[in-house]
Amino acid sequence: MKPTLVLVGRPNVGKSTLFNRLTRSRDAIVADIPGLTRDRHYGHGRVGDKPYLVMDTGGLEPVTKDGIMHAMAQQSLQAIDEADKVLFIVDGRQGVTAQDRIIADLLRKKGLKILLVVNKTEGMADAVVTAEFHELGLGIPYAISALHGDHVNELAALALADFPEFDEAHSECKHPRIAIVGRPNVGKSTLINTLLGEERVIAFDQPGTTRDSIYIDFEHKDRHYTLIDTAGLRRRGKVQETVEKFSAIKTLQTVEDANVVVLVLDARSEIAEQDAHIADFILQSGRALVVAVNKWDGLDHYQREVIKHELTRKIGFLSFARLHYISALKGTGLQKLLLSIDQAYAAAMADLSTPRLTRALQAAVEKHAPPRGGMSRPKLRYAHQGGSNPPLIVIHGSMLDHVPETYRRYLESFFRDSFNLSGTPVRIEFKSGHNPYAHKKPVPLTDVEARRAHNRRRRNRKKYG
Repeated sequence: MKPTLVLVGRPNVGKSTLFNRLTRSRDAIVADIPGLTRDRHYGHGRVGDKPYLVMDTGGLEPVTKDGIMHAMAQQSLQAIDEADKVLFIVDGRQGVTAQDRIIADLLRKKGLKILLVVNKTEGMADAVVTAEFHELGLGIPYAISALHGDHVNELAALALADFPEFDEAHSECKHPRIAIVGRPNVGKSTLINTLLGEERVIAFDQPGTTRDSIYIDFEHKDRHYTLIDTAGLRRRGKVQETVEKFSAIKTLQTVEDANVVVLVLDARSEIAEQDAHIADFILQSGRALVVAVNKWDGLDHYQREVIKHELTRKIGFLSFARLHYISALKGTGLQKLLLSIDQAYAAAMADLSTPRLTRALQAAVEKHAPPRGGMSRPKLRYAHQGGSNPPLIVIHGSMLDHVPETYRRYLESFFRDSFNLSGTPVRIEFKSGHNPYAHKKPVPLTDVEARRAHNRRRRNRKKYG
């Protein structure tokens, strides 16, 4: 599974700025205001062949006894327990503070892998600015500037040096790994028991029964599967018990490790915002997806119509995923569910040839050309497959940096329909060709060439007006 890096420190030391640098995003709000981040925030990053999860946290103030700052500290402490490595961020311009010493003592007692990061060191000598932080006793301090990006890539490489290379062979094993995810008490374990035909995992009418991800092999109609039962993902503010602190990150890591994710929803309760958050994480992870609306039996016509409307409104962005109405307890609708899982896995692992992709690209452009970007229109020349799980289609051409996001989504939909890639996201990557003459000065025309060009323009004006 991907290692998890957790950013901790007192408020306003630059944790969210570093989070955005490590994830190459702007997901975390950044401002010069202490305490702006108040909850844990997950993101993806990569250094070479090593992908990782990175978690931003609110300011850690263990001396606070109550109020919002205390709640933020509790969230940070939970994140520390879930970490594979902790990046302890301090402010190089303020130096060591009393809070830094308290946090350092707390981290040292946890016995975790810790990397001390001295931020805001732009324009300063590394040896000088890090000298006083040796007293914290957390190893050699590492100087960076998250705002300017100084030494951030080297920091990420250093943080991941203890972890092995990502096992591509494991990520592409020959049978589907199916993660069953959802909020607590929606029937995940019951679904797995019904598929297996035995009481393999504990199923009980109490949220939070499953504490860890459980891998189970089984066969159905001569096909081999690995089912993964996961802990329920409740809203992070509701995670209180010590044992549950480990559940959320393990579930998110399991999603990364799976080929197909089955998102289980409860038809007898409204579709919550947390369901949409889980669905969005699955989408961002690029995993094939099947949606199972459980406990469908016993609902009247009006209740079913309300749930269908809620599904369209709250998770309409998962239009590529097949949706099934099932009863895990009674076993209804499971055959079609397994069929959709097979189709989603086949789509995620599809092998698409370059000639077929290029012909589909040409058909897409002929049907709807990309809009102009400035004085000319982007030219999409050919396409090839760049990866699978999810399918990555690399498109080559010129001026592709002017292709708008709406046209990217159009291409994703066109390729999905053309190759029947139902149940999986499709990623598009644009690569513009290099113009070898871009930096060369034009060669002046000779008198004869200039006269011919002038005559050609005059004839064209007479001919075309």
